[in-house]
Amino acid sequence: MNFMDVINFLLNIDQFLEQIISQYGTITYILLFLVIFVETGLVVTPFLPGDSLLFAAGALAATTGKLDPYLLFLLMAIAAVLGDTVNYWIGHFIGPKVFSIRSRFIKQEYLLKTQRFYDKHGGKTIFLARFVPIVRTFAPFVAGVGKMRYGYFISYNIFGGIIWTGVFIFLGYFFGNIPFVQKNFELIIIAIVLISVLPAVFEFVKEKYFSKPAVEPQSD
Repeated sequence: MNFMDVINFLLNIDQFLEQIISQYGTITYILLFLVIFVETGLVVTPFLPGDSLLFAAGALAATTGKLDPYLLFLLMAIAAVLGDTVNYWIGHFIGPKVFSIRSRFIKQEYLLKTQRFYDKHGGKTIFLARFVPIVRTFAPFVAGVGKMRYGYFISYNIFGGIIWTGVFIFLGYFFGNIPFVQKNFELIIIAIVLISVLPAVFEFVKEKYFSKPAVEPQSD
């Protein structure tokens, strides 16, 4: 899937999901489960549209009645928690040497950015990162690399997975029937994507333009 395929999917996600639901029925749960699991569980797939997909699934659960919102929430929360857990153990296994590996599949800039986010927020990163695309995928990986205590990690992981999936699914479910949302669904999806990346943009601008350069000590 190239960049234009991703954009096309985001712009037409409601149409794609409706087709999937109509064609595959309950198998849709499995497909959605896999997408959320892969987005959070594999460090090489940060481009998958987690936020917008959850919102669209919740909206279609309301408008079509073919998806149970509570079963959807339960399965997506499990997928999110399992994904982060797998990602953590992959990072734990690979270790700090990943920062010296040059690979087209793992972008060093994303790793370093997540490491700075982690240094700033500590364990809360696992929860906060759920709402920041790209950082969401790299946060559990970096936590594993840094050998964060698993008991500490899993508590933030479970809490974050439940809140993240619940917020977007039920926002879609309760607001998906509003005529304005239905008529402007594509714009709503784009807005969700843009709002999701705002924290990352803010951090980038603050770091690039407002961070004070370190003052080197003067020698006697």
